[in-house]
Amino acid sequence: MQALKSEIRDGMRIDWDMPIQMDDGLILRADIFRPIHEGKFPTLLTYGPYGKGLSFQEGYKTAWEIMEKENPDVMRGTTNKYQNWEVVDPEKWVPNEYVCIRVDSRGAGRSPGFMANNNARETKDIAQCIEWAASQEWSNTKVGMNGISYFASNQWRAAAVQPPHLAAICVWEGWNDGYRESHRHGGIACTFRKNWMEMQVKTVQHGVGDRGKRNPITGDTVCGPETLSPEELIQNIENVWQKVLDQEMLTDWYVERTADLNKVTVPVLSSANWGGQGLHGRGNFEGYVRSASNQKWLEVHGGSHWAPFYTDYGIDIQKRFFDHFLKGIDNGWDKTPPISLLVRSPGEKFVQRDEHEWPLARTQWTSCFLNAGSMQLENAVPGSNSELSYEMMGDGVTFSLPVQAEEVELTGPMALKLFISSSTVDADIFAIVRVFDENNKELTFHGALDPHTPIAQGWLRASHRKLDPSKSLPYRPWHSHDEKQPLVAGEVYELDVEIWPTCIVVPKGYRIALTIRGKDYEYDGEAAVLSNMKNPMTGCGPFMHDDETDRPPAIFGGEVKILTGPNYPSNLLIPVIPKKQST
Repeated sequence: MQALKSEIRDGMRIDWDMPIQMDDGLILRADIFRPIHEGKFPTLLTYGPYGKGLSFQEGYKTAWEIMEKENPDVMRGTTNKYQNWEVVDPEKWVPNEYVCIRVDSRGAGRSPGFMANNNARETKDIAQCIEWAASQEWSNTKVGMNGISYFASNQWRAAAVQPPHLAAICVWEGWNDGYRESHRHGGIACTFRKNWMEMQVKTVQHGVGDRGKRNPITGDTVCGPETLSPEELIQNIENVWQKVLDQEMLTDWYVERTADLNKVTVPVLSSANWGGQGLHGRGNFEGYVRSASNQKWLEVHGGSHWAPFYTDYGIDIQKRFFDHFLKGIDNGWDKTPPISLLVRSPGEKFVQRDEHEWPLARTQWTSCFLNAGSMQLENAVPGSNSELSYEMMGDGVTFSLPVQAEEVELTGPMALKLFISSSTVDADIFAIVRVFDENNKELTFHGALDPHTPIAQGWLRASHRKLDPSKSLPYRPWHSHDEKQPLVAGEVYELDVEIWPTCIVVPKGYRIALTIRGKDYEYDGEAAVLSNMKNPMTGCGPFMHDDETDRPPAIFGGEVKILTGPNYPSNLLIPVIPKKQST
């Protein structure tokens, strides 16, 4: 049994490696940061696989350096010694009389066991950790969950099982649909999960022990205390990527890793990133709209995936939310408008605006019809039928609206209806909404991870075109992914492609365009690199779809024909937002 270490340092009482026993007897390990003085305090709990003892600065070096340079407010008011990837800095919360708990998930860091990320056992573990925290002598019995990405996505599932003492969740850039948002976009396997396991998870698996990092404060092994053989490590972790490759269609494995949003009833703050294409963005919007809570808020920002959470802006929002629901402070949060958008303009400029529903009720849903003859997007169905072809592994084809005669705002989800035929039994559609300036230079933004992200993206495998009519909306088609429907070469098929929500104010003189291709978007410029990501980032960050096992060239290297006109009204539905009338 590991000995519990408890000490007072930097104005906090810290309990290192606190044991929390699960119902199957397994002991999870947690670090607990709490006020020194006696009292009853609310708790912020996180549970995840990244090693609670691995410092942000060492584990995610380039991300830390970028944040340090671009967001100096993150560094103020803290020694930064306790910074950990994607979880709160306790030095900014404990002085406000919060307890911060970091639990190494089953099989990760200093917690033993078999690691199967996001499964039902993990959700049960989280619920039991919540109830354990609520029962401690220093607890006021109210537990909240707060964190980014993994530490956000598991909040949806934890809330759905309704542990009695979970009082509120702040889901900061967190997916909830294990199939559509995480592993298979439109049915196409996303290789992020393969690289993520190798770069971010296996490196901090329990049992790496002496071969891994050490906690810079305690000196203990991050992934200890035992050191297991490579063979033992393999036996202790689920092969996620093989599961994805083996299961193209929606199975119980994906459903187990998907939150039942109808059972999420606690107060919710869902914080999305306009640049969260490929993992988190959709989850925050869907989670806000479809969760059953009658106390829920949506906040949407831009910038990097990690930094806004730690900034004064982010922490102020989080503290007002949790002060209200975990401390019962009457701070006016209950009168906060349900939606806060940082409306995006060129030059990484953002203007905050309150709204009251999503999508916005005043949206002017506008159909832009593709014309394969002129390569234009037009405001009416073209008068005659036309068609054009592209090689799936090429750069695809681009349709453009005329140059904007006046400024226009696009905010919301989009949908693309396409009529296609393929030279093979399938086709992968990559739909990219783009904007070009007066000099025909593409406008990109700093996405959640990639600094050159396009305006919006959507994906669909043609054999997954079947829709669920009970869930589909005109602006958000919902594919059932329960029946593979191969194509007959040369025959025409109607596809509805979901394009994840976005926001852009397009200036006068700029041009909106749609590119359709059979492979991932590529930015025409220098690739970016993050130390914790395997592939250089060329516009899609780590969210690529380039595995030949899932996309054999014999099938997905063929030719696609797009058909337009009266018989084939291919069109892009965009959310035009009229200016608010002054009162």
